[in-house]
Amino acid sequence: MTGRSDTRGRVSVLPMPKSFALIWLNIGLSLVVAAIGLGVGFAQEVSAQRVILFTILTATVLFLLLNYIVAAFEANAAARAEETEEEQEDRSGRARKLWRNNRVLIIAMAGLLVLYLLLTAAIPEFRSIKNLIGFLVLELILLFAFKVSGQFASGRSAFIGLIVLFALIVISSFSIEGFLSGPNIKAILLFAAFLGIASVGQTMVALLGGLDLSIPFVIGSSNIALLFLITLGVPSFVAFGFILVLGGIVGLLNGIMSFRLQGQALIVTLGSGFALAGFTQIMTSIGSQFAGNVFGTVPKWLSNLAAMNGKFIGMNFPPTIAIWIIIAILMIIGLRTTAWGRNLYALGGNRRSASLIGVSEFKYWVGCYTISGVFAALTGSLLLGWSGGAFIGVGDPYLFTTLAAVVIGGTSLLGGNGGYGFTVIGVLVLQVLTSFLQGIGLQYEWQQFIFGLLILPMVALYGRSPHIRATV
Repeated sequence: MTGRSDTRGRVSVLPMPKSFALIWLNIGLSLVVAAIGLGVGFAQEVSAQRVILFTILTATVLFLLLNYIVAAFEANAAARAEETEEEQEDRSGRARKLWRNNRVLIIAMAGLLVLYLLLTAAIPEFRSIKNLIGFLVLELILLFAFKVSGQFASGRSAFIGLIVLFALIVISSFSIEGFLSGPNIKAILLFAAFLGIASVGQTMVALLGGLDLSIPFVIGSSNIALLFLITLGVPSFVAFGFILVLGGIVGLLNGIMSFRLQGQALIVTLGSGFALAGFTQIMTSIGSQFAGNVFGTVPKWLSNLAAMNGKFIGMNFPPTIAIWIIIAILMIIGLRTTAWGRNLYALGGNRRSASLIGVSEFKYWVGCYTISGVFAALTGSLLLGWSGGAFIGVGDPYLFTTLAAVVIGGTSLLGGNGGYGFTVIGVLVLQVLTSFLQGIGLQYEWQQFIFGLLILPMVALYGRSPHIRATV
């Protein structure tokens, strides 16, 4: 017994595996990696002395490291062979517990590594020391965020979101020249404002356990319908207000239909969105051969609201950003401090209990969808002022990004947990990440791929949290 405990896990400073085959395998792996480094070094026109020096160091260090790992596995295998049955069960239990407590972190870090390797293999411009350091820093920050967030009784998702946002800003400013310049920050905030306003309704229906997939179609339809009305001679302010009312009516119909067909909100809103987009194109293309596009002059006040060079109280600051900030403050305060907001959380957490205290599920459900329609129409109108032209497909990117902002922020799609403050964090994470990916030269399809990968670990992380219905 004493002899077994003395040999368990013991590895010398410069260990060598007992198997000669493993030693040769380690030599081969070390030489392959060193040869890759040699080729990359010469390809980047690094001096020959430095390339040779780093190649030798890489081969030596990697060989010693592989030997150490293999020797450690051999020592542990020998120790396990001497364990009793009880000791084996105890060790197996510890291993399962370690995996159970850290599996999300391990999957997230492995996914990030795979993503980095894919980008490195596919994009020559991505192969740089700065991006390698940025990747390592992101892995460390991710590890920190997961470990420290476990100490939070609430607001865990917000903490992780803020850490990820901070990491993205640090890495982006380190990797991309001019990332923290005034014009770039203003551009990030402006596009974040469009997404943030479009995500207001998605957040509210998500708090009730619903989804609104009509948002991109309402955005596109309001975009072309507004300019169409203006070109007909309708005063721009009247047309603007009329479009917001129409957006609210679409949301109202979505709310009523999806409530009557409980559990079918996804299909109902998607179907109504398609119908709305088609009907709007039919109406605005009468007498024209350009369906889906409307040509006209955007009023100056609308252009000033959303343009990069727009002015707010005499300052060179797009008013849309200020509008978003005001909406965010009102939403956060309203959801947390008013009876309406508390009832919304109560319904999302447990509909039956909320109905027993007199909260009308129908009114809140329809009200949230109506508000979603209004804010989607507002987003489409603001995008008209930004682009200066009307296009039915302008809302397409918001089909996924409004959902992504809600999920990444940490609002539960099952309802009852989260809020608009969380969505603001998700919006900023998405927008900073978009700016970073564009800054390093990634094309749109790569951005979509990365956004999709980002959603998976976040959903897995939040999926570990017990739903509020299980805690009351």
